[in-house]
Amino acid sequence: MGMFSFIKEAGEKLFGHKEVERVAEAAASDPAAQATLDELNTTAAHAIRDYIETQNLGVSGLYVSFDGASGKVTVQGEAPTQEASEKVTLCCGNVGGVREVENLMSIATPADEARYHDVVRGDTLSAIAKTYYGNANKYPVIFEANKPMLSHPDKIYPGQKLRIPALA
Repeated sequence: MGMFSFIKEAGEKLFGHKEVERVAEAAASDPAAQATLDELNTTAAHAIRDYIETQNLGVSGLYVSFDGASGKVTVQGEAPTQEASEKVTLCCGNVGGVREVENLMSIATPADEARYHDVVRGDTLSAIAKTYYGNANKYPVIFEANKPMLSHPDKIYPGQKLRIPALA
């Protein structure tokens, strides 16, 4: 799938990303801090992996790494569908402290990639549907495409990235 950019300060609070950033900055000039950074990166990667697994996307062989210095997540494994792979990317990227996601997953059943939308202040799923589909009443398509990460159509937030699938 490639590399995707995200807004670092937006998203789920799965680990103390401010501490990781502080230690990463210290490790740049103090090699003694590298062991602490490695430990924090591993803890963050496990938190992200556990979050992905709670979404029940059917991914096998899931491996997640995190680099606190750059805010980059790399994810590997096999996704059953293109949709599942895209949702894994969103699970990783919509986490506080993550700036970019490199998705190296293989896909059992490839398909066309969805488009993406970065939520800004004032956005609603209806307004987003009107923009992409020309019909505000198509918001359930976007909601369903982003479940289980979205629990309610009104619970989107600025900085969040959403999948916008093609209409069937």
